[in-house]
Amino acid sequence: MTNRTRTDTLLMTGFCAFLFFYGIGQFGLIGADEPRYAQVAREMLERHDWITPVLGGRAWLEKPPLYYWQAMLAYSAFGVSDIAARIPAAIDATLLVVAVYLFFRRFRRGVEIDAALITASCAGVIGFAHAASMEMALAAAFGIGMLAWWAWRESGERIYLALFYVCMALGMLAKGPVAPVLAAAIIVLFAFTVREFRFVWRTLWLPGMLLFCAIALPWYVAVQMRNPQFFREFILQHNLARFSSDLYHHRQPFWYYVPVAALALVPWTAFVAAALADAVRGWWAKRKSFSSEPDLEMQFGLFACCWLVVPIAFFSISQSKLPGYILPAIPAGAVLLADYLRRHIAREEGKAVSKGLAVLHAVAAAAPIVPALRVAYLITQRRLPGGRPMMVALAIAFALGAAIAMTLVSRSRLRMLRFVTLIPLVLSVAAVLKFGAVAMDQTLSARPLAIEIAGVVEHPLPLAVYGVSREMEYGLTFYRNQTTARYEWGSVPAEEHLLVAPATWKMNVAKQTSGRRVLLLGHYAPQDVDYYWVSAAGVTR
Repeated sequence: MTNRTRTDTLLMTGFCAFLFFYGIGQFGLIGADEPRYAQVAREMLERHDWITPVLGGRAWLEKPPLYYWQAMLAYSAFGVSDIAARIPAAIDATLLVVAVYLFFRRFRRGVEIDAALITASCAGVIGFAHAASMEMALAAAFGIGMLAWWAWRESGERIYLALFYVCMALGMLAKGPVAPVLAAAIIVLFAFTVREFRFVWRTLWLPGMLLFCAIALPWYVAVQMRNPQFFREFILQHNLARFSSDLYHHRQPFWYYVPVAALALVPWTAFVAAALADAVRGWWAKRKSFSSEPDLEMQFGLFACCWLVVPIAFFSISQSKLPGYILPAIPAGAVLLADYLRRHIAREEGKAVSKGLAVLHAVAAAAPIVPALRVAYLITQRRLPGGRPMMVALAIAFALGAAIAMTLVSRSRLRMLRFVTLIPLVLSVAAVLKFGAVAMDQTLSARPLAIEIAGVVEHPLPLAVYGVSREMEYGLTFYRNQTTARYEWGSVPAEEHLLVAPATWKMNVAKQTSGRRVLLLGHYAPQDVDYYWVSAAGVTR
């Protein structure tokens, strides 16, 4: 191992450990999806069932099993916890970063560590590397698969094409048909733009397709045989209907994913946009020259552009939009930028970065430190504060931004881009974990409430909720490992049970529990909910 390889390994290890693994247990599972997916994996493990996802003892067929399998292995190794539930995403993100590094080391030497660290430091990658969800599993499998396809296209080695099919199969197990569909769209668009349609037909390699089927299809066949409703629920409802209608109430404007992608690429957004424009200009100039010789340098940038744009365009058409849908596009932005740096550092050593681009990048890189330093206030009050603390945060951001901009227009230029950008990024992540973890845990997770209830009620009782969010419902389900009944759905337990409801719903609770003894056990102020003991039916006040 050379000194450079050793240094690169240490840098990747340090950044992946800090950005993906550090602090993953400082706050509980957030939102509805994290605790729900974590609970599905727990119930599958308890039933020793690797085929049918189960939630509350019933088949839950919305998603394929790859994340559940990963979480089950993590639970087996480390025990069931929110940390173990998040470990798979952190590992997947690390594998993606390593794959980017190895790809650039083999095919685009000179910026391999830049490519790896740019990928690791994109806001979207950091965020979903901390989430117990399917998004990072899909993004990692898809990203590695697209790099493998280009490796085959450039080298002609079939081992890379086989890896492409393996990754598409894993993507199919991570999130469904979207992985092969997006890959096909990207490859066809790329072939069309460079006028090399033979690569579409050569990609349809029979051994690779058989490999894909051997990995992806057995679970689909097995789950369909056990659950005849699978095709209707998973394919028709949670894929086709979710895409073509607002069945699950996630409607957003058509342009929604443009700002989402811009935020997910922070702090590199400005330079990714510059790299995208540069690649398109290069392709257009080559196209107008009518040259018949393939230019791999130009084509790789164009391939990364197709990879970046297709998922954004595809999901923009969808009637149901969630931020995580376009995560597979984010590694493409990192790859595109890294290739842009490699070409410009080599060819334009004496050319300065434009002042406009330097300022835009400095703002994108330094601005996150402001909400990071005031994250606790932002979470609890839903706005940034004024006053002296805000002025201090703005002054720090201004100083960092000015230093970044001056560095980029100095003689150091692009060679210092990675260094000056990662400094404010590390500070921002550290500030979020230092100042925001407690606030996120108390206001966005059900974990502290579950702990508080466990300290008040000695014996486990059935659990019900009334008028609370799905996030609270699924969070309590995971942290108490209980099926949670909902009063408003008519699921009022006949036996003695616990009830969680908003503090403002006291009259509603009284009506629903009429004729039963009810005791207010406590109030959880950060989320303004009360929790009650409710007697069995027939036990009067």
